[in-house]
Amino acid sequence: MKILIATGLYPPESGGPATYSKLLAERLPALGFDVSVLPFRVVRHLPKILRHIAYFFKIVFRSADIVYAQDTVSVGLPAALACLLTGRKFIVRVPGDYAWEQARQRFDVTDELDEFQKKSYGLRVWLLRTVQKCVLNRARAVVVPSQYMKGIVRKWRLTPEVSVVYSSIDMPRPAEINHPQGFLVVTIARPVPWKGLEGLKRVVAREKNWHLEIVNDLPHAEAMGWVKAADVFVLNSTYEGLSHALIEAMMLGTPVVATQVGGNPELVENGVTGLLVKPKDDESLYRALKDVEQNKEAARARSKIAQAKSTTFSIDRTIKELATLLRTI
Repeated sequence: MKILIATGLYPPESGGPATYSKLLAERLPALGFDVSVLPFRVVRHLPKILRHIAYFFKIVFRSADIVYAQDTVSVGLPAALACLLTGRKFIVRVPGDYAWEQARQRFDVTDELDEFQKKSYGLRVWLLRTVQKCVLNRARAVVVPSQYMKGIVRKWRLTPEVSVVYSSIDMPRPAEINHPQGFLVVTIARPVPWKGLEGLKRVVAREKNWHLEIVNDLPHAEAMGWVKAADVFVLNSTYEGLSHALIEAMMLGTPVVATQVGGNPELVENGVTGLLVKPKDDESLYRALKDVEQNKEAARARSKIAQAKSTTFSIDRTIKELATLLRTI
């Protein structure tokens, strides 16, 4: 069976979709699949619209039995149209709500994801929602990374089955990082509104001996070096589908503090494997960080339990679940 992975990001580009796509390309062949990858960067130099048309034709002329798109619109839309034309099977992974992300970044929408599902926001957002839903309804199967995202996607009333396949992590050897003096707080986050970076900066600035490192667009091994060196890894988001970075921090045995949103509670059990805090709550976040700083033994004990739990996200388990889905669609 020939699988074509259509992905918006692929190494050396960074990010969860890049990591996930690379793992599929490396691991699925051992289970009898012939895998090729089509990164969107091959057309990114073209003007908007033209790049998606070019990507559509590249998929059309690629040999594949199944096209597996890693997002709903950027690569999902041209992939869905190409499969409609060629009669190939099409499946799509939904890492998040594309319409909501675009609305937050481009159309001045401030509502969080759950509230966004209940409201209307005008023609532009309606169009994005319609395109996303049409793409998903063309799929033989829809894959989501968490039970939380499954709940969100079910509200869209789709025709195909929605399957949870947790993201897997291939941990590189972390680079050696010189720990700065004081209490090191590390986060991995893009500068988008829902990552809560401004709030995290405010909280860390309250203590003179606290140092914040925001990791973005670093090589994977270097990013993991910062996470391993950290006294605490923080995810101060108001939304997460299922965070690769949070899983990686757990695997490395770094104490974690995360907001009680999205897929985070599926990873972190408050007081057992880490600390959960209210989103958009500087005081709650400050108290949690202070707890990690002052109660190091308890933080280490939680991180050991989290490290053991992180085996749930082993590569073998994820790849086998996906392989089973590919063979049955």
